[in-house]
Parts: sequence; structure tokens; C-alpha cells
Amino acid sequence: TSRMKKILLLIVFCAQLAYGLEGTVVGVHDGDTITVLDNDKTEHKIRLAQIDAPELSQEWGKNSKRALSNLVFGKFVAVNVESVDRYGREVGTVFLNNQDICKEQIRNGNAWVYVKYAHDKKKKKLEAIAQENKVGLWSTGNAVPPWGFRKK
Repeated sequence: TSRMKKILLLIVFCAQLAYGLEGTVVGVHDGDTITVLDNDKTEHKIRLAQIDAPELSQEWGKNSKRALSNLVFGKFVAVNVESVDRYGREVGTVFLNNQDICKEQIRNGNAWVYVKYAHDKKKKKLEAIAQENKVGLWSTGNAVPPWGFRKK
């Protein structure tokens, strides 16, 4: 039946998620999206999980992109992919030598915790510390979350 086909497709789709990949970062699009080239020379557009960086046209957007680029561009990373977003990007946590790059972007004031998708409470603590210490985007005094900026 049609319902059964949908259930099977959903099972197959879910089975493909929650996997790991490794490769070299060959592109940094903004403060929360990179391209990783794996050993098979396949490009993977990766959206960093649980964070949301300022848009490039937004205050601190270019700083956030530069910070992410300085952390990972040209380097070999591991990615724990947890889902695929509506734009077809793989969403995951990026690790460089066991360092969680998503947390680094928050710790350095280059991204917000994306509350809508966050499930790691440590990230919220890192954000509070960055905000309290006026680090990165928190130093501007008028930080607007990207999801608010996009609505305008």
C-alpha cells in the first residue's frame, strides 16, 4: 500500500542518518556552513549542528566566517552527521583533533546556540559565558540572533 511505502522510505531515510564522515575542509561559506571533501573526492556541504551564526550581511557575519575559516579551512576534520536539512545539507558536529568546532564558534562569540535544534546543554553555558564576557558578537552591544534577522 501507499502508506506502507511511505513507512519503508522513512525507515530507509532514518537508517542513513547518524553516521560519520571524514575529510578536508575545502570551503567555508559562513560561520556555520562548510564543505568537506572526503577520501572518495565527494563534497559534503555541512551545516554545523545546534548553532546559528550571523548572516554574512549581518553585523559580525564576516567575522564569524573568518573565525570558522581560521579554525578549519584546509584541515582534516571528522563529522558526526545527525540529519539532513531542508536545503540538502548534512547537519552535524565537526571535530578537529577531538575539538568540537560548534562549541568553539559559541565559546568565541561567533555563533548563537540554535535553541530550536539544540540538545547539548553545555552549549548554552558556553554562550552565557561568552555573552557575560562580551566576547565576539557580544562585544557589539546590539547582537541580533540570525533567526530574528532573517525574519525582517
